[in-house]
Amino acid sequence: MKTRNYILGIIAMAFLTNCNTESNKLNIEVFETSASGNKLSKLTEFQSSDVKTTIELVPEETFQTITGFGGAFTESSAYLLNKLSKENRDTILKAYFSKEGARYSLTRTHMNSCDFSLSNYSYAPVEDDISLEHFSIQEDKDDLIPMIKDAMAVSEDGFKIFASPWTAAPWMKDNNNWVGGKLLPKYYDTWALFFSKYLDAYKGEGIDIWGFTVENEPMGNGDNWESMHYSPDEMTNFVQNYLGPKLEADGKGNVKILGFDQNRAHLKDWVDSMYKNEATSKYFDGTAIHWYDSTFEIYPKELQNAHNKAPNKLLIQTEACVDSEVPKWKDDAWYWSKEATDWGWDWAPADQKHLHRKYVPVYRYARDIIGCLNNWVDGWVDWNMVLDTQGGPNWFKNWCVAPIIVDPDKDEVYFTPIYYTMAHFSKYIRPEAKVIKVNNTDDNLMVTAAKNPDQTIAVVVFNQTQEAKSIHLVLNDKSVDISISPQAIQTITIPSIQ
Repeated sequence: MKTRNYILGIIAMAFLTNCNTESNKLNIEVFETSASGNKLSKLTEFQSSDVKTTIELVPEETFQTITGFGGAFTESSAYLLNKLSKENRDTILKAYFSKEGARYSLTRTHMNSCDFSLSNYSYAPVEDDISLEHFSIQEDKDDLIPMIKDAMAVSEDGFKIFASPWTAAPWMKDNNNWVGGKLLPKYYDTWALFFSKYLDAYKGEGIDIWGFTVENEPMGNGDNWESMHYSPDEMTNFVQNYLGPKLEADGKGNVKILGFDQNRAHLKDWVDSMYKNEATSKYFDGTAIHWYDSTFEIYPKELQNAHNKAPNKLLIQTEACVDSEVPKWKDDAWYWSKEATDWGWDWAPADQKHLHRKYVPVYRYARDIIGCLNNWVDGWVDWNMVLDTQGGPNWFKNWCVAPIIVDPDKDEVYFTPIYYTMAHFSKYIRPEAKVIKVNNTDDNLMVTAAKNPDQTIAVVVFNQTQEAKSIHLVLNDKSVDISISPQAIQTITIPSIQ
């Protein structure tokens, strides 16, 4: 009898221990994209090792509020979609905007033409039309506007759109050219009116514009394609005394205005001008940045300084891409290989060459997005959503890579690993999420995390090493052991009730 009771006691202890262990287990789902072939694949089995990285989530300590993630509507992308079958066009739009897809929540488009247009054009084609009586967005109605509308129809959650001009019409500029030059002061009022009319014209098409950047790359692009130059103080003057007051007077003061919109190395000069005092700051809602200064440097000091200068303003990465490359067609391995080069590989000055090393495309995206989120950036927007096998069309032949590449002649679509990398963030970290504190014991893993409005938590982990990593994930009094593959990016989702 004693023996029987002893055995029953052991069984009961084991049962209670098991129940206790289960009650302390963190409930999660894990999705991975890897060089070995995972593509946002759900994982249920994990490797184990004696040495574990510990990632501790501290949701009580929060940082910036997320605006969103996404890409750009360009004439090039829209033109290509029109050349595909309806089935493939729908597949791409659903991949970007549906709940089953990447759920893009923040997007960009261009005002007037840009390098990823089929030609040069302006909504103000008539010279010296200072009241813009001939203003027209007719050029956008064949391709760009239908793409945006179809995306809106697919998206259940909706998404924000901000618009960026590459240049005013040549007749408004001191060099009378699409490329380079400055806006003539006598046309400052006309150019501010241009923004207001654009809002009305797109509103008339059923499209609400959430915000603007004042000028794409105001420092210029080497006099290659559409551009218009401002100094920091010139842009601040235009916003403070023309654009901001005009939008306010027209009842459009809720539309966001983002200053700068170029590379991070020069960020300090611009935020110093924009946020010099209350008057200069009044109409700026935030700062826009690009990543083209370097293939690996995130510029955390510059990002932190921009946040500290204006802690209540937005800080949005508005453009990034694998530039100066013809896309590799259906070759996933290339996107995981250190073979890509950017514009600076050939053209950077000698003292900046070190910033433009060869890089792994997936690594650059994952590293930059995580680095930005961990340094106060609240939105991250890619460039073209769709390009062809040449990396165009592009009137200047400025070839680039997009997350989705198409061959319109064969009606074929290729989802590159960059698409899945973007989706690791856009699909699971939603607008109004709060970035939260993370303690990570492994310097070889990059980690960021955010708590969504529905109280779910998304953790993104990036492993660029050649070995699998075991992870002990901790939240409050619960934990779970998982692993991440070599050369992989992983999103871990945690339900709201734990």
